[in-house]
Amino acid sequence: MPDDLKDLLEKAPFEPFRIVTNSGEKYNVENPHDIALLEGRIFYARPDGHRWVFIRTNQITAFESLEQAA
Repeated sequence: MPDDLKDLLEKAPFEPFRIVTNSGEKYNVENPHDIALLEGRIFYARPDGHRWVFIRTNQITAFESLEQAA
């Protein structure tokens, strides 16, 4: 899963995507700078600064394209 996330973040041009966790939480990644990869987890922050969270990589169940959802 971490390699898949790294591939999504490094894709050129960047394509927005959603992270889905096993608890049902969903996080839209509209910019690759919204995410910081850490050991066993990621730091996700909204650009507006109103929401941030640490997500354990073993809790990620899927990545969804935001372009397909639109």
